[in-house]
Amino acid sequence: MTNHQAVLDRAFHALSDPTRRAIVARLVQGPASVSDLAAPFTLAMPTLLQHLRVLEGSGLVASRKTGRVRTCTLNAAALAETEQWLARQRAAWEGRLDRLEALALQLHKEENDHG
Repeated sequence: MTNHQAVLDRAFHALSDPTRRAIVARLVQGPASVSDLAAPFTLAMPTLLQHLRVLEGSGLVASRKTGRVRTCTLNAAALAETEQWLARQRAAWEGRLDRLEALALQLHKEENDHG
């Protein structure tokens, strides 16, 4: 497995959980403390911290501690990599669907011309 594939695997694993997706969605707005990230959830703090560890391990989130406050930020570059992969997949499927539509139109035209 290439390093690029491993990075994508970790990112998609991290994004597979709705709590982690909600944390990422919040961090899109800007940095937040762990307590701010925990506020909308009814999770125990150790559970939330485990989610943050998964996000940090994937490279999607970074954190720094200042005094007693841990602040998390989104790593936009890591998120952009997953977006680029998805864009390539979307482009491939759109191309396939366009060719399928063209074939269907051609077959329909041929059927009308002969029938």
